[in-house]
Amino acid sequence: MKIAYISTSLPNECGIATFNANLATAINQHKAISKESFVVAMNDTDNLNEYNYPEEVKYIIRKNNQDDYLQAADYINNSGVDACVIEHEFGIYGGDSGLYLLTLMANVNVPMISILHTVLKQPSYVQQTIIQQIAKRSSRIVVMSQKAIGFLTSIYQIPKNKIQYIEHGVPDLEPAVDNPIKATAPFKGNKVLLTFGLISRGKGLETVVEALPKIVEKHPDVKYVILGNTHPGVVKNDGEEYRDSLTALAKKLNVAQNLVFVNKFVDEQELHHYLSATDIYITPYLNEAQITSGTLSYAVGAGAAVISTPYWHAQELLAQKRGLLFDFRDSEKLSTLVNDLFENPDHLAELKYNAYQYGLSLRWPSIGKSYVKVMERAISDKQKADAANKSMIDVDSIPAFSLNHIRLLTDDTGIIQHAKYGIPNFKEGYCLDDNARALMMALMAFDQYKSKEALDLLPIYLSYIQYMQNEDGSFRNFLSFNRNYLDEVGSEDAFGRTIWALGYLVNFAPNNSYKEFANELFIKSTAQFSKLEHLRGVANTIIGIHHYLKANPHETYLHEISNDLSAKLINAYQNNKDQNWHWFEQQMTYDNAMLPLALLCHYDISKNQQALNIGLESLDFLTQKTLSFGFLNPVGNDGWLQKDQEMAKYDQQAIETMAMVLVYFKAYEVTNDVKYMKHLYQSYRWFLGENSLSLPLYDDETKGCADGLQSNGVNRNQGAESTLAYLISHLVVFKALEIEYRYLKDDQQFKADFITK
Repeated sequence: MKIAYISTSLPNECGIATFNANLATAINQHKAISKESFVVAMNDTDNLNEYNYPEEVKYIIRKNNQDDYLQAADYINNSGVDACVIEHEFGIYGGDSGLYLLTLMANVNVPMISILHTVLKQPSYVQQTIIQQIAKRSSRIVVMSQKAIGFLTSIYQIPKNKIQYIEHGVPDLEPAVDNPIKATAPFKGNKVLLTFGLISRGKGLETVVEALPKIVEKHPDVKYVILGNTHPGVVKNDGEEYRDSLTALAKKLNVAQNLVFVNKFVDEQELHHYLSATDIYITPYLNEAQITSGTLSYAVGAGAAVISTPYWHAQELLAQKRGLLFDFRDSEKLSTLVNDLFENPDHLAELKYNAYQYGLSLRWPSIGKSYVKVMERAISDKQKADAANKSMIDVDSIPAFSLNHIRLLTDDTGIIQHAKYGIPNFKEGYCLDDNARALMMALMAFDQYKSKEALDLLPIYLSYIQYMQNEDGSFRNFLSFNRNYLDEVGSEDAFGRTIWALGYLVNFAPNNSYKEFANELFIKSTAQFSKLEHLRGVANTIIGIHHYLKANPHETYLHEISNDLSAKLINAYQNNKDQNWHWFEQQMTYDNAMLPLALLCHYDISKNQQALNIGLESLDFLTQKTLSFGFLNPVGNDGWLQKDQEMAKYDQQAIETMAMVLVYFKAYEVTNDVKYMKHLYQSYRWFLGENSLSLPLYDDETKGCADGLQSNGVNRNQGAESTLAYLISHLVVFKALEIEYRYLKDDQQFKADFITK
């Protein structure tokens, strides 16, 4: 097996870098592992020459450069590796809480084993989402404590069978017969307490200093040695303020001569000498939220007598008389424990013996074998999954349909247009666009699931539309929460979306009353059709006419209107198209897929070949611009796509994705080309995390959808537009599933097309 390791790397003075170097050495010693395994190093600056990396580092990712993550994924995919090992700690990857790692993981094609060095009990929304996405994309998640397993299953809802427990490895070293550290100051002739690791506030070192007076009172030959550099981030922001404060505290307590700093980064051999020469090792962390401690594991592995505060890892590792615990910040208890051990050498020796014996099982050769077994299973599982003949649309990965959030946003007037997080924002009132979309969604849900809940919502949305129609057939758009009109005439976009919804209701009405009501509103609005100028209003209106004519094919005047409106789109396309630009305008802005969708709908009722050709040609151009990475990357609202310029990546909107799902479904209907079914499902997966940040926008807790994908994460607000866009897309996917299942059952060629296309 050839393995790629993604981690910080030595000589970066980082605990993760040391862990990964030891793990890679242990794994690579196994006879099944290729000598060509390599490291992809995470660089904490943009300077690629910041560190003199060893030969095994074959690729470098600059932490805050998102493009590097994509390029690294390509490098890994083309390197012939069989599996990836990913070291995860929130601070070593770029983006909000390290979300750029998801970009890499989404594009790596081999099994991934992710090692979680931190599992938070109270994660932020983004942190929780990142861990869930890491688990989703990993073959296995490895943690180093039982407490972490409990957190992952209960807080993060990760299946237990995906989690592997492997303890933190320790060096395969024995105490030296002639330990050079014992002959040096401050060890020679003294009793030594030791703490090692990068120094920063939160390590609780002041607790040990505060315990020193009572220890020194009984044992004046005690030295407390703090081994390690100050954390680079602390030095950058605060200098040596924390180290200086410890020195000042020791002076105040008259124990300055008993406090010794050894300010350097030591290799494992030298560290083992320090630990072997130490009488008592102390980890005085200030709170329980430490799921894994490499320093604690090293101390136990070296057979040190350990006293620690009861953080999570310490509770597990020091159980069964392998160490002693004292409460957080309890310097009184610490001094008592230290004095008792110095006065009871047999107890001190027992702790060292128990730690040493347990540490034998933690040595890297044994730990490496455990990881090799995990990788072998992951590779085997991947091969079996690839061999299985699975549907292109993975129904098991699709969330269950739920109207919970829609019900929350809907009152007896209509659907509230905005939300603050998942809570309705009544101050923003209602709009026609959202109630039109809600009407279509409810109709689709009733058709798909025969949902009474959806049927009960229909009259609310339809009544809102009726309330907003003017006498001349136009529509107002905005309504305040206290039901006051906020405009006289709404936009052409809102008008077109409403015509679409009314036409859809005429075509798919659950009973005659709804059909007649919708028909009345629709016919009244036709006086406005010829006045439309804006392309998206035109496009939405064409789609509405298409649905109306599906139910009433003999309405000749509507065929003529559809021809006239379609001519506006066709003319716009012909006036703006050139050799490299196949679009209706000199820029792609919003709701882009509605334009080709309208022409495909017009073709469906008119058989106008020009409409079909332009519809498919412009759709292929849109596909080229937005699906070229293998996932949907819709035109961002933050600048859009100007002709001959780079496309704006963000702010990506849910209605763009809904439009893509709808247009691909229609393209399949009129062509029977299976590639459009594949594109449809790829587009829908944008909601579930297959996007440029690999973050889901659909919220499985609230059943709402985030309002957009931004450069630093998702817009946490969950308004009507985005949630309806998700639900409509979900319902279209299930219509596509019905087609797939029907044809996969009966048509072997269709089945083959699904695989090849």
